[in-house]
Amino acid sequence: MNRKVILSCAVTGAGETAEKSPHVPVTPKEIADSAIKAAKAGATIAHIHVRDPKSGKLSHDVQLFQEVVERIRESDTDVVLNLTAGGGGDWLPSEADPTKGGKGTDIQTPEERHEPVGLLLPEICTLDCGSVNFGDQIYISPATWLRKQAKLIKESGVKPELECFDTGHIRFANQLLQEGLIDGDPMYQFCLGIPWGADADAETLAYMKNRLPENAKWAAFGIGKMQLPMVTESVVQGGNARVGLEDNLYLKKGKLATNEQLVDKAVEKIQGLGHDVMNPQEAREYLKLRNPYSKGE
Repeated sequence: MNRKVILSCAVTGAGETAEKSPHVPVTPKEIADSAIKAAKAGATIAHIHVRDPKSGKLSHDVQLFQEVVERIRESDTDVVLNLTAGGGGDWLPSEADPTKGGKGTDIQTPEERHEPVGLLLPEICTLDCGSVNFGDQIYISPATWLRKQAKLIKESGVKPELECFDTGHIRFANQLLQEGLIDGDPMYQFCLGIPWGADADAETLAYMKNRLPENAKWAAFGIGKMQLPMVTESVVQGGNARVGLEDNLYLKKGKLATNEQLVDKAVEKIQGLGHDVMNPQEAREYLKLRNPYSKGE
C-alpha cells in the first residue's frame, strides 16, 4: 500500500570525517547551505550538529547552533529542524589513572546538552537513550541524566527523537514513556551498525520495531555501506529513513557523496518501492510537532 515516508538528512555529525571528504560541511554557513540543498532534494528533516569552523571537529558552541538555525529559518526552503542534544558524552579512560577520563573525553551535563534546544526551540531534538560502547570509546548517558534531560525537553515543547543504539535503549525509552516523561506518540530512531551496538540487518530491525508501543513512530538508519540498503529495509518494514554525511561519506565505492546526492538516492529508493516522501508540513501534522516556523505563516 502506498504511504508517505519521512526522510531525514543527518548533515554533518560529530565524527572525525571533515578531513576525509571535502563535502562534509564545517562552518555554520556550509552546514546551513547543505541542509537547504538536502531539503530541496527532498529531505523532510535536517538533523544538525555543529563543528569548530577552524578545526572541523565537534563543537557544542550554542552560537554556532544559533547561526545555523537562523540561516535555515531565514531561507526560502522549508525543512523540519532536528538538533542534536547528545552533546558531550565521550569517555576514554586515562591509561595513567583509569578512574579519570583521558585524551578525547568530552562530557556535558544534561543541562549543557539541552542548552541549544532550550534556546532555539527546534521542532525535534535527539535523546540518546543509554550508554554504549561506541568504537573504542564509551558514550555515556546514565539513566538519571536521561530522566532529567527528558524532563527539560518535555518542558520546552520540543519533540524528542528517541535514539536507540541497542535493544536495551528501547527498554529504557519505553520506561520514560511509562513514567510520563515523553508526551504524545513517541518517535524512535534505530541507529544501526555502529561498533558495538545493534547490527544493521533485517532481523535486528524487526526485533527492535516489535518492541515498540502501538502508537510509536519510528525510523532506522545504517552507517557506511549499509546506509542505502537500510533505507530500503526500513521502508519495507514500515518505518521511516535517514541518510546523510554524518553516517556515510560515499555514494558508491570510491565515489564521495554530497548530502543532496544521498537524499536523491534515498528518494529514488522510496519511490521505487511505491511510496513517496513526506514534505515538512505533512510531517509536522503526522508527528504533531510544535510549528512556529513553517513557511506561509
